[in-house]
Amino acid sequence: MTITVHHLNNSRSQRILWLLEELGADYEIVSYQRDAVTNLAPPELKNAHPLGKSPVIEDDGRLIAESGAIIEYLCARHGGEAWLPDRSSSEWVDHLEWMQFGESSFFVPVMLKIMAGRLGDAAAPMMPRVEEQFAAHVNFAEQNISDDLHFVGSDWSAADVMMSFPAEIAVMQGYAEKAPKLARFVEAIHARPAWQRARERGGAYFIW
Repeated sequence: MTITVHHLNNSRSQRILWLLEELGADYEIVSYQRDAVTNLAPPELKNAHPLGKSPVIEDDGRLIAESGAIIEYLCARHGGEAWLPDRSSSEWVDHLEWMQFGESSFFVPVMLKIMAGRLGDAAAPMMPRVEEQFAAHVNFAEQNISDDLHFVGSDWSAADVMMSFPAEIAVMQGYAEKAPKLARFVEAIHARPAWQRARERGGAYFIW
Protein backbone atom coordinates (compact mmCIF):
# COMPACT_ATOMS: atom_id res chain seq x y z
CA MET A 1 0.00 0.00 0.00
CA THR A 2 1.26 3.45 -0.91
CA ILE A 3 2.07 5.91 1.88
CA THR A 4 0.85 9.48 1.41
CA VAL A 5 3.05 12.27 2.75
CA HIS A 6 1.58 15.73 3.26
CA HIS A 7 4.76 17.66 2.56
CA LEU A 8 5.32 21.36 3.30
CA ASN A 9 8.29 22.93 1.55
CA ASN A 10 11.25 23.95 3.74
CA SER A 11 9.97 21.98 6.71
CA ARG A 12 10.64 18.99 8.92
CA SER A 13 8.79 16.76 6.48
CA GLN A 14 11.92 16.71 4.30
CA ARG A 15 13.51 14.21 6.68
CA ILE A 16 10.45 11.94 6.33
CA LEU A 17 10.97 11.87 2.57
CA TRP A 18 14.64 11.08 3.15
CA LEU A 19 13.79 8.17 5.45
CA LEU A 20 11.21 6.80 3.02
CA GLU A 21 13.82 6.83 0.27
CA GLU A 22 16.33 5.07 2.53
CA LEU A 23 13.74 2.39 3.27
CA GLY A 24 12.73 2.01 -0.36
CA ALA A 25 9.09 2.49 0.61
CA ASP A 26 6.35 3.25 -1.90
CA TYR A 27 4.99 6.74 -1.28
CA GLU A 28 3.29 9.67 -2.91
CA ILE A 29 3.51 13.35 -2.03
CA VAL A 30 0.79 15.93 -1.53
CA SER A 31 2.71 19.20 -1.69
CA TYR A 32 2.01 22.47 0.10
CA GLN A 33 3.87 25.76 -0.33
CA ARG A 34 4.59 28.32 2.37
CA ASP A 35 3.25 31.83 1.94
CA ALA A 36 5.96 33.92 0.29
CA VAL A 37 5.39 36.85 2.68
CA THR A 38 4.55 35.27 6.03
CA ASN A 39 6.39 31.96 5.52
CA LEU A 40 3.39 30.24 7.11
CA ALA A 41 1.84 27.02 5.88
CA PRO A 42 -1.20 27.44 3.65
CA PRO A 43 -4.68 26.97 5.18
CA GLU A 44 -5.20 23.93 2.93
CA LEU A 45 -2.87 21.93 5.16
CA LYS A 46 -5.60 21.98 7.82
CA ASN A 47 -7.57 19.67 5.57
CA ALA A 48 -4.89 17.05 6.26
CA HIS A 49 -4.52 17.81 9.98
CA PRO A 50 -6.48 20.25 12.19
CA LEU A 51 -3.29 21.98 13.34
CA GLY A 52 -2.20 22.64 9.76
CA LYS A 53 1.28 21.28 10.37
CA SER A 54 3.58 19.02 8.42
CA PRO A 55 4.71 16.26 8.31
CA VAL A 56 1.60 14.14 8.29
CA ILE A 57 1.39 10.73 6.65
CA GLU A 58 -1.49 8.46 5.71
CA ASP A 59 -0.90 4.72 5.75
CA ASP A 60 -3.30 1.80 5.79
CA GLY A 61 -6.23 4.06 6.61
CA ARG A 62 -4.43 5.76 9.50
CA LEU A 63 -3.40 9.43 9.74
CA ILE A 64 -0.13 9.87 11.66
CA ALA A 65 1.37 13.21 12.75
CA GLU A 66 4.45 14.23 14.76
CA SER A 67 7.90 13.65 13.29
CA GLY A 68 9.12 11.31 16.01
CA ALA A 69 6.02 9.12 15.82
CA ILE A 70 6.24 8.99 12.02
CA ILE A 71 9.93 8.05 12.04
CA GLU A 72 9.39 5.32 14.65
CA TYR A 73 6.34 4.02 12.78
CA LEU A 74 8.06 3.87 9.39
CA CYS A 75 11.10 2.11 10.81
CA ALA A 76 8.95 -0.44 12.61
CA ARG A 77 6.39 -1.07 9.86
CA HIS A 78 8.25 -0.46 6.61
CA GLY A 79 11.55 -2.29 6.78
CA GLY A 80 13.59 0.09 8.87
CA GLU A 81 14.36 -2.22 11.78
CA ALA A 82 18.09 -1.68 11.22
CA TRP A 83 17.52 2.03 11.87
CA LEU A 84 16.35 1.28 15.42
CA PRO A 85 18.62 -0.08 18.18
CA ASP A 86 17.84 -3.24 20.12
CA ARG A 87 15.35 -2.36 22.86
CA SER A 88 17.38 -4.32 25.40
CA SER A 89 20.56 -2.34 24.69
CA SER A 90 21.89 0.85 26.25
CA GLU A 91 21.75 2.38 22.78
CA TRP A 92 17.95 2.21 22.98
CA VAL A 93 18.04 4.72 25.83
CA ASP A 94 20.38 6.95 23.78
CA HIS A 95 17.90 6.63 20.92
CA LEU A 96 15.01 7.74 23.12
CA GLU A 97 16.96 10.76 24.35
CA TRP A 98 17.99 11.97 20.91
CA MET A 99 14.52 11.42 19.44
CA GLN A 100 13.12 13.67 22.17
CA PHE A 101 15.97 16.19 22.06
CA GLY A 102 15.58 16.81 18.34
CA GLU A 103 11.92 17.78 18.63
CA SER A 104 11.80 19.31 22.10
CA SER A 105 14.89 20.76 23.78
CA PHE A 106 16.72 21.67 20.56
CA PHE A 107 13.71 22.70 18.53
CA VAL A 108 12.52 25.37 20.98
CA PRO A 109 15.55 27.66 20.45
CA VAL A 110 15.54 26.76 16.74
CA MET A 111 12.00 28.08 16.35
CA LEU A 112 12.61 31.09 18.60
CA LYS A 113 15.67 32.07 16.58
CA ILE A 114 13.84 31.71 13.27
CA MET A 115 10.74 33.61 14.44
CA ALA A 116 12.65 36.30 16.34
CA GLY A 117 14.80 36.88 13.29
CA ARG A 118 11.66 37.89 11.41
CA LEU A 119 10.70 40.48 14.05
CA GLY A 120 13.77 42.63 13.57
CA ASP A 121 14.33 45.28 16.26
CA ALA A 122 11.16 44.24 18.09
CA ALA A 123 12.91 41.03 19.13
CA ALA A 124 16.02 42.76 20.49
CA PRO A 125 15.19 42.30 24.22
CA MET A 126 14.86 38.53 23.86
CA MET A 127 17.68 37.89 21.40
CA PRO A 128 20.55 37.49 23.92
CA ARG A 129 18.68 34.65 25.65
CA VAL A 130 17.64 33.10 22.34
CA GLU A 131 21.20 33.23 21.01
CA GLU A 132 22.60 31.80 24.26
CA GLN A 133 20.16 28.89 24.22
CA PHE A 134 20.62 28.19 20.53
CA ALA A 135 24.40 28.14 20.91
CA ALA A 136 24.18 25.90 23.99
CA HIS A 137 22.06 23.32 22.18
CA VAL A 138 24.25 23.38 19.08
CA ASN A 139 27.31 22.86 21.27
CA PHE A 140 25.63 19.99 23.14
CA ALA A 141 24.88 18.21 19.85
CA GLU A 142 28.40 18.91 18.59
CA GLN A 143 29.96 17.44 21.72
CA ASN A 144 27.82 14.33 21.63
CA ILE A 145 27.79 13.33 17.97
CA SER A 146 30.40 10.64 17.35
CA ASP A 147 33.54 11.14 15.31
CA ASP A 148 31.96 8.98 12.62
CA LEU A 149 29.02 11.42 12.61
CA HIS A 150 26.22 9.44 14.28
CA PHE A 151 24.16 10.15 17.36
CA VAL A 152 23.46 6.51 18.25
CA GLY A 153 25.70 3.58 17.40
CA SER A 154 28.10 3.45 14.50
CA ASP A 155 25.69 3.53 11.56
CA TRP A 156 22.75 5.58 10.32
CA SER A 157 19.76 5.46 12.64
CA ALA A 158 16.39 7.04 13.34
CA ALA A 159 18.11 9.44 15.72
CA ASP A 160 20.21 10.77 12.85
CA VAL A 161 17.05 11.32 10.82
CA MET A 162 15.49 13.23 13.72
CA MET A 163 18.59 15.35 14.27
CA SER A 164 19.06 16.18 10.60
CA PHE A 165 16.70 19.17 10.60
CA PRO A 166 18.08 21.05 13.63
CA ALA A 167 21.61 20.33 12.39
CA GLU A 168 20.70 21.87 9.03
CA ILE A 169 19.29 24.93 10.78
CA ALA A 170 22.50 25.27 12.82
CA VAL A 171 24.58 25.27 9.63
CA MET A 172 22.22 27.74 7.97
CA GLN A 173 22.55 30.02 11.00
CA GLY A 174 26.34 30.19 10.56
CA TYR A 175 27.50 27.60 13.09
CA ALA A 176 29.55 25.46 10.70
CA GLU A 177 32.88 26.69 12.10
CA LYS A 178 31.82 26.35 15.73
CA ALA A 179 30.23 22.94 15.09
CA PRO A 180 32.38 21.27 12.43
CA LYS A 181 31.13 17.75 13.15
CA LEU A 182 27.53 18.87 12.77
CA ALA A 183 28.47 20.56 9.51
CA ARG A 184 30.07 17.35 8.26
CA PHE A 185 27.01 15.43 9.44
CA VAL A 186 24.80 17.62 7.25
CA GLU A 187 27.18 17.23 4.31
CA ALA A 188 27.16 13.45 4.74
CA ILE A 189 23.35 13.38 4.75
CA HIS A 190 23.10 15.53 1.65
CA ALA A 191 25.61 13.33 -0.16
CA ARG A 192 23.44 10.25 0.30
CA PRO A 193 21.59 9.20 -2.87
CA ALA A 194 18.40 8.68 -0.86
CA TRP A 195 18.46 12.28 0.41
CA GLN A 196 19.08 13.57 -3.10
CA ARG A 197 16.16 11.56 -4.45
CA ALA A 198 13.99 12.92 -1.63
CA ARG A 199 14.91 16.50 -2.49
CA GLU A 200 14.21 15.87 -6.17
CA ARG A 201 10.77 14.52 -5.37
CA GLY A 202 9.98 17.02 -2.64
CA GLY A 203 11.18 20.14 -4.41
CA ALA A 204 13.57 22.94 -3.47
CA TYR A 205 14.72 22.79 0.13
CA PHE A 206 16.25 25.85 1.80
CA ILE A 207 19.64 26.60 0.21
CA TRP A 208 20.35 23.01 -0.84
